[in-house]
Amino acid sequence: MTVSLQHLIAGEWTSGSGSETLSVINPATEEEIGRLPLATTADLDRALESSQRGFEQWRKALPTERSKVLRNFAALLRQNTELLAAAITEEEGKPLAEARNEVAATAELTEWLAEESRRMYGRIVPSRYENTRILVTYEPVGPVAAFSPWNFPCMMAARKIAHALAAGCSVILKPSEETPGPAVLLGRLIIEAGAPKDAVNIVFGDPAQVSDYLIDSPIIKKVNLTGSVPVGKHVAQRAARQLKKVTLELGGHSPAIIMDDADIERAVDLCWKARYRNAGQVCTAPTRFFVQSKVMDQFVEKFTAGAASLRVGVGTDASTTMGPVANRRRLEAMEKFVADAVARGGTVLAGGERLGNRGFMFGATVLSGVPSDADVMQQEPFGPIAPIASFTDLDEVVAEANSLPFGLASYAFTRSHSVAAKLSASLKAGVVALNGVTVTAPEAPFGGVGDSGLGREAGIEGVLEHMNIKTVLETF
Repeated sequence: MTVSLQHLIAGEWTSGSGSETLSVINPATEEEIGRLPLATTADLDRALESSQRGFEQWRKALPTERSKVLRNFAALLRQNTELLAAAITEEEGKPLAEARNEVAATAELTEWLAEESRRMYGRIVPSRYENTRILVTYEPVGPVAAFSPWNFPCMMAARKIAHALAAGCSVILKPSEETPGPAVLLGRLIIEAGAPKDAVNIVFGDPAQVSDYLIDSPIIKKVNLTGSVPVGKHVAQRAARQLKKVTLELGGHSPAIIMDDADIERAVDLCWKARYRNAGQVCTAPTRFFVQSKVMDQFVEKFTAGAASLRVGVGTDASTTMGPVANRRRLEAMEKFVADAVARGGTVLAGGERLGNRGFMFGATVLSGVPSDADVMQQEPFGPIAPIASFTDLDEVVAEANSLPFGLASYAFTRSHSVAAKLSASLKAGVVALNGVTVTAPEAPFGGVGDSGLGREAGIEGVLEHMNIKTVLETF
């Protein structure tokens, strides 16, 4: 194991007051690589009390102090890239090159939040009353309960911590129990960066038990979750009981529309690489490909060649270009998606099956001729499967793209400015990428619509999600 697994509670590393532990598995080998202690309610109570103390201290910190801590954190992330990347690959499976990129992106976002934390300006509103000044100010909302997933165990965990601290909030982070190591390392680095000992707590435990207990606590004022749609809806309902602020970044099933006037060579190259990054376990990745009939054969041929060129293997092997899926659940889900697609008349052009009998390896899969009611067209596959369908009419494909309740990201490729304008306006998604596959940037708000979530992270909007707005009318 790259790191010793413990909770961070009130500035101390501890195995907690209970005896129950959980096995941590390397998805490339299926071997147990560590035992994770699970928090009891007594441990959660200690974390809650610590978070309250941390908030009272951190909310008073000057913006320059908050910025300094986050800048130190970003620098430490870069200095410890190899250690973090090793933990990511060991527990999640992605190739080391992708893990290093994840750490770099985490550091960049943290740096941006460090600078933005100094710019919570508020504003003065011209008053309609004589001798009165109207001030609009922002105040940190309070202790935050944050829940991060396993697919980007460094980026998502650090994002929760950095947003809360930038706004002046304390945070209790519950990372995924499947990938705890990177979060433990982040805890060590944020302490080294100068954060007060009570400002950041990190706990592990039964997901439903821990989340319900933290959300129900009157100490918690804000909930921030990246996770599945069913879990997000449960969390929203739980938080609504006390009218707590929530940010929910949930699942998607992102359409990619390729028009016949697009630069097909470029579109194919971007699409297949984006689809299979992190073995397809990226919530924003293009997952449903709609290709105009005139260029369908050309697109499918080149896309399939790209998928076939991937070398699936252990992430620590320099020759590996796609790692395993993260757990047995995803492996079994891929097999079911393919079986359902074939049963409905679809054709497997590449991949479609497990590779070997050790580790959760699944081939990069391309499906064609899959009807719209197939499971893989209706449900987020969250794995290395790419269904490709043809279309002729623009309005019909837009309707198909918008037919699901998800709305996280959408993609479109065309040389026509008028078509691009129509697609950007008509696609129902929180983020639309035109002639590219980049949908996130530290300075731009990120989040979905519909079943893909509520609220935003990144950008000034991400910080403001962690703040209350106060209006002051001063008469003199």
